[in-house]
Amino acid sequence: MRILRATDYRVMPWKNGGGTTTEIAVSPDCAGLDDFDWRVSMARVQSSGPFSSFAGIDRTLSVLEGEGIVLDVAGQPPERMTAASKPFSFPADQPTSAALIDGPITDLNVMTRRGRMLHQVERLAISMPVEIPTEAGPTLILCHRGNAIFPGAAPMRLGPLDTLLLGPDASALRVQPAPDATLFVIRMIAAA
Repeated sequence: MRILRATDYRVMPWKNGGGTTTEIAVSPDCAGLDDFDWRVSMARVQSSGPFSSFAGIDRTLSVLEGEGIVLDVAGQPPERMTAASKPFSFPADQPTSAALIDGPITDLNVMTRRGRMLHQVERLAISMPVEIPTEAGPTLILCHRGNAIFPGAAPMRLGPLDTLLLGPDASALRVQPAPDATLFVIRMIAAA
């Protein structure tokens, strides 16, 4: 188990050069945009336009801040997303463009290399203690809003945008909000 603090995340340019992304975690460690197995990041989207294309990558996007965005992924109907929307998954190698609804947004991006890894992204709004089940692969718990406390012999506390990274085969984890929290639970699963 490792806490990744928001103040330590790495900021880097977008693949298409149109902005910056804040990398939360990547595997293997220090992998680049062309050789990661999985990657979790946040991006500030300041204007409408095309998304970077990532060959062989599956992607899930969630809106963290702002009024929202309309994603236009080739072959799919447009997807209107706000901070209240469920995470939206799509192939990152399909032509994709975005139109901001009303001003900039910050989004959460989860990407996995097709054929190597799969991922699941779940948003949890909690006001009382819950158990978070994990999978056989790594699990990341991003505290979006509020604070999250993980009790135990050495209690851990996540503030806004901090992440808890659990290794493979971690057991279910109990979390209590302080007082309310919104979490994103991101599960990485090896492809069969």
